[in-house]
Amino acid sequence: MQSCESSGDSADDPLSRGLRRRGQPRVVVIGAGLAGLAAAKALLEQGFTDVTVLEASSHIGGRVQSVKLEANGLLEETTDGERSVGRISLYSKNGVACYLTNHGRRIPKDVVEEFSDLYNEVYNLTQEFFRHDKPVNAESQNSVGVFTREEVRNRIRNDPDDPEATKRLKLAMIQQYLKVESCESSSHSMDEVSLSAFGEWTEIPGAHHIIPSGFMRVVELLAEGIPAHVIQLGKPVRCIHWDQASARPRGPEIEPRGEGDHNHDTGEGGQGGEEPRGGRWDEDEQWSVVVECEDCELIPADHVIVTVSLGVLKRQYTSFFRPGLPTEKVAAIHRLGIGTTDKIFLEFEEPFWGPECNSLQFVWEDEAESHTLTYPPELWYRKICGFDVLYPPERYGHVLSGWICGEEALVMEKCDDEAVAEICTEMLRQFTGNPNIPKPRRILRSAWGSNPYFRGSYSYTQVGSSGADVEKLAKPLPYTESSKTAPMQVLFSGEATHRKYYSTTHGALLSGQREAARLIEMYRDLFQQGT
Repeated sequence: MQSCESSGDSADDPLSRGLRRRGQPRVVVIGAGLAGLAAAKALLEQGFTDVTVLEASSHIGGRVQSVKLEANGLLEETTDGERSVGRISLYSKNGVACYLTNHGRRIPKDVVEEFSDLYNEVYNLTQEFFRHDKPVNAESQNSVGVFTREEVRNRIRNDPDDPEATKRLKLAMIQQYLKVESCESSSHSMDEVSLSAFGEWTEIPGAHHIIPSGFMRVVELLAEGIPAHVIQLGKPVRCIHWDQASARPRGPEIEPRGEGDHNHDTGEGGQGGEEPRGGRWDEDEQWSVVVECEDCELIPADHVIVTVSLGVLKRQYTSFFRPGLPTEKVAAIHRLGIGTTDKIFLEFEEPFWGPECNSLQFVWEDEAESHTLTYPPELWYRKICGFDVLYPPERYGHVLSGWICGEEALVMEKCDDEAVAEICTEMLRQFTGNPNIPKPRRILRSAWGSNPYFRGSYSYTQVGSSGADVEKLAKPLPYTESSKTAPMQVLFSGEATHRKYYSTTHGALLSGQREAARLIEMYRDLFQQGT
């Protein structure tokens, strides 16, 4: 049986004891994604010397992962064309999107443009409910999907100029556009996204850029200023024991854990099995928080910054915090949404698409009157909204990037590569009307939903939630207005805690810096005295 002991850094290291006597705080950051790395880097730069980052997986970066495709003539720098327009794009902005139906027909360009203009008009209306505080009528069910579908349908049906065949195509295109929107929101369906809160999400100023060497370069730059010993990989956390100082003067109050009771497998606690032991705390030391790791190590701290995903919180909050979370924070976790958006990369020997084509979009003609974006498991592939062409081919090879989201993405994740490649090939043959399209030479796909350390891709404001829930999720524990114990023992960051930039990497990074700033301000006088 493995025994659990407290981290030797605090009780046995004379330097650490000296730092604590001078008031040097110990901060543990849970997660080495953008939020965690940004928080740790900011603290270290401001003079915090006792900082530890615990990362459950074997690598840093969190939900940022870069995989190099082994294309011939792989480019590491920008092309002349990219320099000429001052931007780098993973997907070509030149050419046209090819909208194809399941009958192998290409929808005429003028029909696509007319529908796109109509859809964008209605999309702009969805932003106004929050930005102009417009009331939401009962018919919309406060749902972006319901409102958009009905508004666009009514406008199409009432158009006196379009023949019935054109109207049917446009009606079918609604579902395809909503699938794309669902992938971008990482919701199962836009029907689940709050109409009254939708407009609060904010586009960050500036152009969109793709980093030729991969987004992991941003992660590496953040990590460069963090000493190697600060980050511990392969160190999943089992439980955060907070408010320890008010409950017991020294050492953690930790109950035995069940055999095989791992939080990444269940949200409920167990009984029996390995029992953590608190080890020794110096008589003059009090710790507000104790982090219990899966390997049974106990790490005492003054503050813990939690950066785990909303998906993990939804699954594990009941056992991840002792004592349990306040009611309003639990309610916020339940109300806010997080879904799965996956990419399916298909690499071909040669392109079967024309040079003018920048994407292949799939429109099912039999969905013209559909009111749902949910499919039975055996039809999961219907949720694939289309494939984008990666650009330029000199860097990536001849690669298509497919998008799928929601419950259907979770079904896809359970399939093997061969099955997914076969189904995608059949879809491409069906929609292009070309039965000779070969199977891809290689398939690469994500699996964010089934990953135990993420349980989803990114967050959204679900029907019934609002930006106020994001604020509640971000609020540190304990709540100072109701507690006489040490403030800000447990802080929360991550993309889901940023009210304007949720679902984004910059939102995650800024949230980490925000929580670090709270602690920096808290200890400002201490560090000013030391300079």
